[in-house]
Amino acid sequence: MDLDQLQRTLAAAGEPPFRARQVWDWMARGAASYDEMTNLPAALRERLAAELPFSTLELEREARASDGTEKALFRTADGRPLEAVLMRYGDGRRSLCLSSQSGCPLTCTFCATGRMKFGRNLTASEILDQALHFRRAEPVDHAVFMGMGEPLMNVDNVLAACERLPAIGITHRRTGISTVGWIPGIERLTECDMPLRLALSLHAADEALRSELMPVNERHPLADVLEACLRWHDRRRMPVFVEYLMLDGVNDRYEQALKLAELLHPRKAFKVNLIPYNPTDAGFQGSSRAAIDAFRRALEERGVRVTVRLTRGRDIDAACGQLAARAAT
Repeated sequence: MDLDQLQRTLAAAGEPPFRARQVWDWMARGAASYDEMTNLPAALRERLAAELPFSTLELEREARASDGTEKALFRTADGRPLEAVLMRYGDGRRSLCLSSQSGCPLTCTFCATGRMKFGRNLTASEILDQALHFRRAEPVDHAVFMGMGEPLMNVDNVLAACERLPAIGITHRRTGISTVGWIPGIERLTECDMPLRLALSLHAADEALRSELMPVNERHPLADVLEACLRWHDRRRMPVFVEYLMLDGVNDRYEQALKLAELLHPRKAFKVNLIPYNPTDAGFQGSSRAAIDAFRRALEERGVRVTVRLTRGRDIDAACGQLAARAAT
């Protein structure tokens, strides 16, 4: 729902300010229509239904993977495509992967979104409506901004959305923001009062290779990015999660693991998350399980904390790096 338009609509109807809070409370609890908002006068519910769309997004299609992961393709009111994902885990967690932009202006070579035409930043309401869509089906408790776009290039709207996520059931400490290393945005997060989690998409410990994979490295070199992340850690006292996509023959060799360990050690601020590569049209191949295990051992032997991410939603193109809204482009 466009929350600014909600305020204007209620003001035009002569309604008191608390009505906006009532509407939002119903939305956050998963209401599927104005009719469910029984503490609003019937006439007001009818007026809202006539004048204010229930969501800023139009659902175009949904797909469900064999592991329970669900992907939704949306369009904004001006026709911009975006995707969001609900990941269901056996321990009961329900985690959302949210988009912050339609497309992405940063052309990371391994990412399907980066090959889309960039549309625009999403508004805070468009970000929230992704979460509300899934909340209407079931409770949710985690969120990561790892969908379409670079969240910290749209930091004002991302933070505005994050302020409201606890009402939906997602606390700030269970909300993660992933960045390619957009330093102005990292600095904003450092000063922000919300204890949001930070993840850095690194993917190469060598500056030249990282620039080849991620052209943004030319603008924000890795050494500067790591220093910005350390400043964030010094204030937050929470680990920075380092995302490292495992690409066969590109960044998965033993000596590259040693370089990564050297880069991060003994900085206990970082925890590495190795990500099996999910197929796209980019021409890369994922590392073998043996290569991933060897890379992991090399890091652990040098004191680096490391995990291997569980891939989810791969069979519906909902896994890491696969979001591209292909049917909508």
